[in-house]
Amino acid sequence: MKIPAIWRLRRPGKADEAANAIIVEGRRKATGGRSQSRVIMTMAVLFGVYGALGARLVQLGLAEDAQVNLPQTRPTASRPDLLDRNGEVLATDIKTASLFAEPRHIVDIDEAIEKLQTVLPDLNYEQTYRRLDSDAGFVWLRRQLSPRQQSDILALGIPGLGFRTEKSRFYPGGPTASHILGLVNIDNQGIAGIEKYVDEQGLADLQALGLAGPETLEPVKLALDLRAQYILHDELSQAMDRYRAIAAGGAILNARTGEVLAMASLPDYDPNNPYNALEKDRMNRMTAGVFEMGSTFKLFTTAMALDSGLVGLDDRFDATRPLRFGRFTINDFHGKRRVLSVPEIFIYSSNIGTAKMADVVGTEGHREFLKKVGLIDRMRTELPEVAQPTEPKEWKKLHSITISFGHGVATTPLQTAVAAVAMLNGGKLIPPTFLPRSEQEAASVATQVISPETSEKIRYLFRLNVEKGSAKRAEVPGFYVGGKTGTAEKVINGRYSKDTRFNTFLAAFPINDPQYVVVVILDEPKSEKPGMAATSGLNTAPTAGNIIRRTAPLLGVEPDFGHESEALLVSYQ
Repeated sequence: MKIPAIWRLRRPGKADEAANAIIVEGRRKATGGRSQSRVIMTMAVLFGVYGALGARLVQLGLAEDAQVNLPQTRPTASRPDLLDRNGEVLATDIKTASLFAEPRHIVDIDEAIEKLQTVLPDLNYEQTYRRLDSDAGFVWLRRQLSPRQQSDILALGIPGLGFRTEKSRFYPGGPTASHILGLVNIDNQGIAGIEKYVDEQGLADLQALGLAGPETLEPVKLALDLRAQYILHDELSQAMDRYRAIAAGGAILNARTGEVLAMASLPDYDPNNPYNALEKDRMNRMTAGVFEMGSTFKLFTTAMALDSGLVGLDDRFDATRPLRFGRFTINDFHGKRRVLSVPEIFIYSSNIGTAKMADVVGTEGHREFLKKVGLIDRMRTELPEVAQPTEPKEWKKLHSITISFGHGVATTPLQTAVAAVAMLNGGKLIPPTFLPRSEQEAASVATQVISPETSEKIRYLFRLNVEKGSAKRAEVPGFYVGGKTGTAEKVINGRYSKDTRFNTFLAAFPINDPQYVVVVILDEPKSEKPGMAATSGLNTAPTAGNIIRRTAPLLGVEPDFGHESEALLVSYQ
């Protein structure tokens, strides 16, 4: 049987091997081409699918951004630390957690709110429900939580809630210096006090440009002495309770530089939780409130009269009878009913004698003097909260007479203290500052408003008033205190009330060469004991004495137990 040629077996030769190699290689190329095409097609399909998915995700992401006004993408602006003159921290930034929700991911709104209220009991149910019952992608629920609150909320396991880390302002001293430091809002922007002042000096611009970071902001040092601030705040709080006053205030000024070392106004608020900061009775009475300062104004009337050259310390004025102007009668609270010398008018706080001294200078000269010493213009300082003093629209003789003893012009307590500094430090009016200032810098901005000789006479009268007059209770052995009391009847329903008063005390120490001036106010104080009066000499004077007793050693004033009065009189003579 013949075998077909195609099946015939034979040994291949070289030609056959070459032919077979060509055939095999061709088959391989054909097969490889089809496989590569399949891979490319598969990859193209996969890329198309993933591309479509990616495009949809981008679309959803953009839609989410459009619905969510994401404040969490913009970090809270940093603020510089505020320090006292000794480097103690008064205000600083800390990190806090803020709670937000994604309403679309909240499964059960009622359950979520009920759980949250176990940690945040003051969470408003209806308001929170309205926020969560929406298609919004983001809503704030509570800003600036404590670490404990954050931990407790996390433990609730509520889906759709999250936290964002923000910066919050922290005041280690709480309310101790609240009216000086001021406040920030929820976005860490200054809205009052030194915090607002710092923003106005360029911080707000740096924050807007994104240049206000913790590593770029230098601390801001203040003139404030935290030790003195604490003592002032403590003594005012005690006085407010002891004399059942509706408010109290005070300040300590450096008589050589104009620096405000301490200032407080009570009632105050805690800047860490300022829920009541805007209540009317918590305003800063020291700079934002104007009051008739009562007999402390006799200081300025006396200085004006002496500086005019028309009145001397040895001059005498008849105070035997009240002054009458039409239907008005001007009398003395504790009248001596006799002729009084200028020192006697001062230490007995005679309205009649003071009015007659003002009359010697004249109405026009009186107003010019008060304007020169800064008592009827708005005070300029770093604090934004500064009130405009009030005065009569037209000064007449009666106005000048009543203003001479503190009725008719209303000004701020700090402004009164600043003017008093000028009467005591040699006659130099120095603008107040809450920032550090050297004596050389103070000299460059000071204005000479009375002569050094007049200032020396005023220091003598201040000391004499503590030794023999209404300011005896301000005495602090060793620290040579001088002072002037002021008890002003308050205006109630358009009339002066004999039962409500605004008391003031101005003190300086050591009075032979004043380094510091202290002012204390009590609004509507009551008598400490039944049968006692409630005048300034019985409440604001001893309060100022307590403040001096506690702060003088801290401020570097060394006590001197020598012959204080004799030294002053020799200096005067």
